[in-house]
Amino acid sequence: MARFEIDILGCGAAKPTLRHLPTAQVVNVRDKLFMIDCGESAQISFCRSRLNMTRLGHIFISHLHGDHCFGLFGMLSTMGLSGHTGEVVIHAHADAERLFRPMLDYFCRESPFDIRFNSISPNSSEAIYTDRSVTVRTIPLKHRIPTCGFLFEEAEGDRHLRGDMMDFYNIPTYCRSAIKQGENYITPEGKVIPNTILTLPPTPPARYAYCSDTMYSNRIIPYIEGVDVLYHEATYGDEAEALARQTHHCTARQAAQLAREASVGQLVIGHFSSRYRDENVLLAQAQEVFANTTLAHECMKIVLRK
Repeated sequence: MARFEIDILGCGAAKPTLRHLPTAQVVNVRDKLFMIDCGESAQISFCRSRLNMTRLGHIFISHLHGDHCFGLFGMLSTMGLSGHTGEVVIHAHADAERLFRPMLDYFCRESPFDIRFNSISPNSSEAIYTDRSVTVRTIPLKHRIPTCGFLFEEAEGDRHLRGDMMDFYNIPTYCRSAIKQGENYITPEGKVIPNTILTLPPTPPARYAYCSDTMYSNRIIPYIEGVDVLYHEATYGDEAEALARQTHHCTARQAAQLAREASVGQLVIGHFSSRYRDENVLLAQAQEVFANTTLAHECMKIVLRK
C-alpha cells in the first residue's frame, strides 16, 4: 500500500466569498493526481498546495454548475505552460464537450497535450476509470441538474507474509513474491503448504467518497457504506432546511445522518453557503449526530494512507 491523500482546494458554495473558494479537490493515489471539480481559482489553490501539475491526468466534473467547472479553462491553460504532456481526460456529463470544446479549441489550441472528454451518466453507478492502483465509480446524486459523486477505491494489495512461517519452512526469497500474491509453496520434498498458513489477509483497501451537490437521499448509502472518509456537502444549517430542500442541497445535520447510517469512518463537510461567517455552527449540528465530523477548509490535507 502507498500514498492515498485528498487535498481540499476549495469548499465554498456558488456565491464567492473571501473565506472560501469554489469547489475543487485533488485525490493523490501513489503520486498520480486526480482532480474532482474545478471551480474558479482551482489552479491557484493547486499551486499553494504544492502539487505537481504534470502528474494530473484526469479531471472529474460532478455537474455543470459554474462553481464546479468555471476554473477548467484556466487550469488546463496553466497545465500547458507547466510542461504537461500526453493526455488529460475530462470525465463529465455529455453536455460538457459540447459546451467546453469550442472554448478549449480557442484558448488551448496550442496546448502540448491532448484533451479528451469521457461522457459519464450521472443517473447510475459505474466504473469510469481503473488502473492498477485505483478504481473510480460514479455515485448518483439528487440535484437540480444531472449530478454525480465519485467513489475512489484503492486496489487490493498483496497478502502479508508471516515471518515465522517463512523461517519455519525456510522459504527462499525468490519464492516470496508469488506467495504474497496468493500462491501456495511446494517444499523440496513435494509437500504443498497452503497460502493461508504462510500469509495474513491484505490490508483493507482505502475508500473515499465525494458527494456534492445533492439533497438528502438515503439511496446513496449502498454506494458509500463503510468508506474511510466521506466528503459531503453541508450547504445549510438547521434553520435553512426548507431552503436546502428547495435548492436541492443538504444541511449539516442531514449529511451527518447519512454518515451515521452508512457507518463511514470520518465525515468531512463542505460546500458552505456564503451566509455563514463561522461554519462552527454547522459543525456543532453535524457532530450532534455523527461525532467524527470535520470542517473542510482550503489547503486541508486528508490522509487515508501515507
